[in-house]
Amino acid sequence: MPRHRLTYFFYILCVIGLGLLSRTCYIPELIYPYLGDFLYAVMFYCIVAFLFKNKSSKYIFLISVSICYLIECQQLLSFDWLIAFRNTTVGSLILGHGFLWSDIVSYTLGGITAFGLEKTGLLKKKIAF
Repeated sequence: MPRHRLTYFFYILCVIGLGLLSRTCYIPELIYPYLGDFLYAVMFYCIVAFLFKNKSSKYIFLISVSICYLIECQQLLSFDWLIAFRNTTVGSLILGHGFLWSDIVSYTLGGITAFGLEKTGLLKKKIAF
């Protein structure tokens, strides 16, 4: 069953909102360092699902998590222009700062969660607007 793009667009906006909220003082200290990266992977799952509405959930999972891994690995690069972009608000939100293995784990768990939600049918339900 193909995905409904409007529904996934709504999910993308919701996850972005949750991601921004995850950087507030209301998030418990235990999960604060990981929640943003977890939600980042969920957001990328929804973006890839939005773009490729007829592809399998497994394909969406592999592409979205791979994108997150690549973004994390680019943090090992130290080109002046890349560092300058990372030091902007937008660059920091998109590309982050400093490679961490815990981010890889968070991306994996976020991707698995989004995959699981879609496989159970919770993400594919059409939202009536």
